[in-house]
Amino acid sequence: MKKRYDIVVVGGGMTGLTVAALLAQSKCAEALRLTVIDAAPRPRFDPDDDIGLRVSAIATGSADIFESIGAWDTVIGTRACPYEHMRVWDGADDPAGPSTLRFDADEFGVPQLGFIVENLLIQGALLKVLDRTDVNQRFDSPIRTIDKAGDTRRLQLEDGRELDADLLIGADGARSLVRDSAGIAVMSRPYAQTAFVTHLRPEQAHGGTARQRFLQDGPLGMLPLSDGRISVVWSTTRETARHAMAASDDELGVMVTEASDDVLGELAAAGPRGTFPLCAQHARNYVLPRLALIGDAAHAVHPLAGQGANLGLADASALSAVIEEAIRKGEHPGDRPVLRRYERARKGANATMLHLMTGLNQLFGAASPTIGELRRAGMRLFNVSGPLREQAVRVALGAGQR
Repeated sequence: MKKRYDIVVVGGGMTGLTVAALLAQSKCAEALRLTVIDAAPRPRFDPDDDIGLRVSAIATGSADIFESIGAWDTVIGTRACPYEHMRVWDGADDPAGPSTLRFDADEFGVPQLGFIVENLLIQGALLKVLDRTDVNQRFDSPIRTIDKAGDTRRLQLEDGRELDADLLIGADGARSLVRDSAGIAVMSRPYAQTAFVTHLRPEQAHGGTARQRFLQDGPLGMLPLSDGRISVVWSTTRETARHAMAASDDELGVMVTEASDDVLGELAAAGPRGTFPLCAQHARNYVLPRLALIGDAAHAVHPLAGQGANLGLADASALSAVIEEAIRKGEHPGDRPVLRRYERARKGANATMLHLMTGLNQLFGAASPTIGELRRAGMRLFNVSGPLREQAVRVALGAGQR
């Protein structure tokens, strides 16, 4: 049995950096040689820059993971925005009506329901942690090929260098090179929607509240930012998203104000804009011998509940725990029976969330008046159902819990 194992993490996003930090600080760290590799330049966060366009809703359980590795103090001390309230309503209903779903932190005895944080800030905080470890960081390092080489996975870089991994962790996103090079099939279901994202300044204070209005073309999410603006994620038709990208600032403000049902008064354009296509994906296998997939490389869900980042962080936590246990028992961390423990722990939960998000998106997009009335009746019942509400909040709060 080898005394030290080479683990290569492909992907320098939140999920890849988190699994590297967890392993670097684990009780098995001395048995590992860790490398993080990414084709892009090293992410650099500057607190003097404007709030970045890409933000994530970080569950309390995910914040606990960051705290356990020493990254959360940097995040929370910079400009994370806690939210204590959540409101979700049907586009055909009144946002103040009885069918609006309401969640409040004090109802469940917690200080907040979650945090809205820039992805780049989280990456910067994780890199500060990794800089204090022996983890080898290789940014600006595109990969040419990935092949099996005996009992290892061999990466050949564009500059001609080679790396052999006793365990290769694919954290390289929905278009994962690691996954595709291994021939792992993917269930893919494109949504007939494009996500339009931007920041706007509301006429009324957001009050630390995350809001979502379900329109027939898709949900409009409005997330609070630390400077009083809101981050908008509008899942809509390709045509509407294209129109929003091309609109003047005044036109955009009118568009989103109308789509939001004036819930925060007039909205003014106040940030960059972007779009990305929406697609549900799920890898047939999360693991093969000497290989494991985490985060979007394994699964991609609709952003309507903001759980994508949290699911990936839960993957990172579960995989690091399985590796640590395997080494403690004298097992090879890249053996498929070992890695299957991780797959069994996460695949079912991720599939459940994926199907739930797809089903909710379809349910709220149904044009039938009968379905609409049944939908709103169900929301009214949910509001007065204590056990269901508590279960929903437990899942949301602990989505990334280790």
